[in-house]
Amino acid sequence: MSVIRSILRGTGSYLPENCLTNEDLTRIVDTSDEWIVQRTGIRQRYIAAEGEVTSDLGLKAAQAALESAGLDAQEIDTIILATATPDNTFPASAVTIQAGLGIHHGMAFDVQAVCSGFVYALTTADAYIRAGLSKRALVIGAETFSRILDWNDRGTCVLFGDGAGAVVLEAGEGSGTVSDRGILTSHLRSDGRHKEKLYVDGGPSSTQTTGHLRMEGREVFKHAVGMITDVIEDAFKATGTAADDLDWFIPHQANKRIIDASAKKLGIAPEKVVTTVQDHGNTSAASIPLAFDTAMKDGRVTPGDLVMLEAMGGGFTWGSVLLRV
Repeated sequence: MSVIRSILRGTGSYLPENCLTNEDLTRIVDTSDEWIVQRTGIRQRYIAAEGEVTSDLGLKAAQAALESAGLDAQEIDTIILATATPDNTFPASAVTIQAGLGIHHGMAFDVQAVCSGFVYALTTADAYIRAGLSKRALVIGAETFSRILDWNDRGTCVLFGDGAGAVVLEAGEGSGTVSDRGILTSHLRSDGRHKEKLYVDGGPSSTQTTGHLRMEGREVFKHAVGMITDVIEDAFKATGTAADDLDWFIPHQANKRIIDASAKKLGIAPEKVVTTVQDHGNTSAASIPLAFDTAMKDGRVTPGDLVMLEAMGGGFTWGSVLLRV
């Protein structure tokens, strides 16, 4: 039986020029390189320049993804931007990226699921493509988390960074089996009871301010591994696959301890795990496409590979996407 699949055409990413190392952070807050690396695996992160906004980062990642796909911007009919740090309360930063690409047709909108945003956006684009409402979609994760950090809080300011990643999806035909190229299955979850464990203490409707990120680190860690494995096991059940069938596991790059514990619980071999958190910290919705693009560029991920993506973010939100490159 012939089915429509959302096939990956290209990937791209962008990091700001300003690199902030752990050593640099010791001059801002009471911390050390050893403390940060031991607890998170992070060694550096990138910070957007003054005047450089989320859509600027997203636009550069989008342009790189289009170049990778060998497509002109005018061939895109859908832009979905995953971000928790938009340029403005409205309009959606996706329309700013659309204008920057010179696109005057189709649709562009933002998706907000914090660190799970890219998985949510990818699933949304896949739904549009399978429904015949889109032929080619640009899915972007872009964040400037440095703008919502409390730089006096050493428990959070050492974790996050700025960046963007993007992929191009294109409608194609498949046989309806796991040997198809493209997105094979997606699983999304949320549970608002956990809001207070990871949130920003501001907003236009509540405080009329941007606010700062607040996190109960131990609580987030405690829930993360169980929630992540839940949606991955659902993906395996839906496709009749198992951990051994995966070529690559590309998780949200939040914390190396969470990544390692999740892979171990699922029985995914360490050599199949793509880890880039050490290089750019937690970039929220941008972290998966950044890691994906890194693994594509260095030749680890190749056409035909079976890849599992997963993320968990504030809300809590979490989800997985299984695809064949």
